[in-house]
Amino acid sequence: MKNIILLTDSYKVSHHKQYPPKTETVYSYYESRGGRWRDVVFFGLQYYLKHYLEGRKVFTDLIEEAGHIFAHHFGNGLLFNREGWEYIRDRHMGMLPVSIRAVPEGLVVPNNNVLITIENTDPRCFWLTNYLETLLVQVWYGCTVATQSREMKKIILANLEQTGDPTGVGFKLHDFGFRGVSSVETAGVGGAAHLVNFLGTDTMAGLTFARDYYGCPMAGFSIPAAEHSTITSWGKDHERDAFANMLDQFPEGLVAVVSDSFNIFQACEQYWGQDLRERVLSRHGTVVIRPDSGEPATVLSTVLDTLGAAFGYELNNKGYKVLNPHVRIIQGDGIDFDTLTGILQAMKARGWSGDNIAFGSGGGLLQKLNRDTLKFAFKCASVTVNGQQRDVYKQPVTDFGKVSKAGRMKLVRADGQVQTVPADAPGDDLLVEVFRDGKVLREWTFDDVRERAKIIQ
Repeated sequence: MKNIILLTDSYKVSHHKQYPPKTETVYSYYESRGGRWRDVVFFGLQYYLKHYLEGRKVFTDLIEEAGHIFAHHFGNGLLFNREGWEYIRDRHMGMLPVSIRAVPEGLVVPNNNVLITIENTDPRCFWLTNYLETLLVQVWYGCTVATQSREMKKIILANLEQTGDPTGVGFKLHDFGFRGVSSVETAGVGGAAHLVNFLGTDTMAGLTFARDYYGCPMAGFSIPAAEHSTITSWGKDHERDAFANMLDQFPEGLVAVVSDSFNIFQACEQYWGQDLRERVLSRHGTVVIRPDSGEPATVLSTVLDTLGAAFGYELNNKGYKVLNPHVRIIQGDGIDFDTLTGILQAMKARGWSGDNIAFGSGGGLLQKLNRDTLKFAFKCASVTVNGQQRDVYKQPVTDFGKVSKAGRMKLVRADGQVQTVPADAPGDDLLVEVFRDGKVLREWTFDDVRERAKIIQ
């Protein structure tokens, strides 16, 4: 769906009739009002601007389509603001007369601060500002995935600082989420959001998203890997042959082999640890063994001990065990923000370095979250009526967490902190005008985004 007139909530179709007479401007803002983590990584707006808002968006056929749908949807054609959309078509050549300011993408901003502002640039289109809310609020998803991925990175990084080599963190959390999200578009946005923080992915949509909308030729990487069908098709009695075939087909480099199709412990102790041991040790590369079922902390501890006995290990300079470099493991089942800590703590308690493991996450990375994870909200903060600007806010007595900001605002750095202040307060505004009257004015590269989102150690 690319008809901008239809990319809104039904009730907004009637809002042009509801503002005060002689309203000229509506100014609204977007923020995270709190939630699970104290900061938010801002990411994804550029896609929505370029894909949905940039260029000529209002044509006669789109107006007619919307008029037809609304007439049937509401039971009459009286609510549709046909005159307003025809004005945009004729006066603005179909370009949307709004100005959007936003923080640079990748910036890490404490909660309860302005991230985006939007207002109309033509007084006759005051109603357009909040008409676009429905679409713009969807930026919550990219921001939330980027934020959660970064928080997961912090957990892994903290473990590596204690037990291993922190420089390898970029490949420690692999995106397995494509099949578990609600749409291809979701996979693109979420997959790219994860790649703001990491370099490993199997979500191809995230790669093309980063290329097409952020100018990154290749944002993430992967390796050949088995799935259960490629192993179980050999039959239970020939699982070892399936493993041997993986070594035949991929004689060097990294290769991942799912090994829990029947008995992960037998696979590690006998097939990998005895029957194929010499082939693994003589191979130019690393075999990554994947347990994929059971309680992760318990299974992984046993697997590590078994592989350590079979292939040997060394103590690193931090006193933790690291498997022979020809063998590593990846846990791709049950991984989310909550389980990471427990798994790494269990490994550490048994003397194993985080260097031995990488994680794969699907639904826990891209799908098990929603707009309320970081409590995103879009609210009107100022209007101009008959030449007079007035502050606008909500203050429900039943929920002080939903009190909104009033008046025009900007985001500044003061005393080392990022904070929202009135627009006329001292300080340089971190908000940048990124869109005006149908044109994207400022673009960020994926490298820009990554640099801003870096975890400073």
